Amino acid sequence: MSKFGELKRLNLRTVWFNEARDFTPWLASNIENLGGALGMELELTQREASVGNFSLDLLAKDLGTGKTVIIENQFETTDHDHLGKLLTYAAGFDASAVVWIAESIRDEHRQALEWLNQRTDSDTQFFGVVIEVLQIDDSKPAYNFKLVVYPNEWQKTKRQQPEKVLSPKAEAYRDYFQHLIDELREKHKFTGAKVGQPQSWYMFASGFAGVNYGASFAMGNRVRAELYIDGGDADKNKKLFDWLAQDKEKIEVEFGESLKWERLDDKRASRIALYRPGSVEDNEQVLEEIRGWTIERLLKLKKVVNSRLRKYGNL
Repeated sequence: MSKFGELKRLNLRTVWFNEARDFTPWLASNIENLGGALGMELELTQREASVGNFSLDLLAKDLGTGKTVIIENQFETTDHDHLGKLLTYAAGFDASAVVWIAESIRDEHRQALEWLNQRTDSDTQFFGVVIEVLQIDDSKPAYNFKLVVYPNEWQKTKRQQPEKVLSPKAEAYRDYFQHLIDELREKHKFTGAKVGQPQSWYMFASGFAGVNYGASFAMGNRVRAELYIDGGDADKNKKLFDWLAQDKEKIEVEFGESLKWERLDDKRASRIALYRPGSVEDNEQVLEEIRGWTIERLLKLKKVVNSRLRKYGNL
């Protein structure tokens, strides 16, 4: 009979001695993993973002929706002070997702977050997350994000107002991207996203701030797979694009296809893209072909470009 090791839960301070100096920077660097636990594509926007006299730990964006996510963390057990701050930050940043991370969440705070999920509209979500550090015997410690509170989407959908009923085309977009992200997550570990959106595009984190991979239905009945560069600063965006473009021939040889190099001089962002004919209103057989085409190119783009992004970041 196999012998099992002893699973232990360690105090957070055995790994992160100080919350502000150690844990928050670590969380900022591992925000994609938190996003995976939440079912989102998270990208860090700012650390210590100010609201009046208070500072939010992490301000982020859900790339799948483009909406604002606020993240407040604390060691030990949740308290009323942090609950009040959390609501202040949510209002100050007009957040769509509110995330409270702690070593343990008190019952009354869990009930408060659940009540907020039940009473707010379908565009606002509250999460309570317990951060655990686990160890088996004398193995290396491992962390785990354990969701304690999360939105009850069925309740929110039930209360939606008539004007929020989706059009057939919006429903088609949501269905298409739901299948797309499910396959990218389950088969390829490409994303942690779990919820398709009723929109014509979806963005995925590259691991480098301001640089994302995207899938979309573009104008003119075209489907696009792309690397999208938009870190908020036009000069920096163009500088990165030009640096990658210097390696255009090698990138295309490694990729196996010609790419569209779109500097977009009249816009802040730039992109490297591939196109094929297609519309979300095509029949299911064609949509399946489009999904396969998109997934193959997103995987190849990441394989070819990410190594270069790492090199660029070290220059």
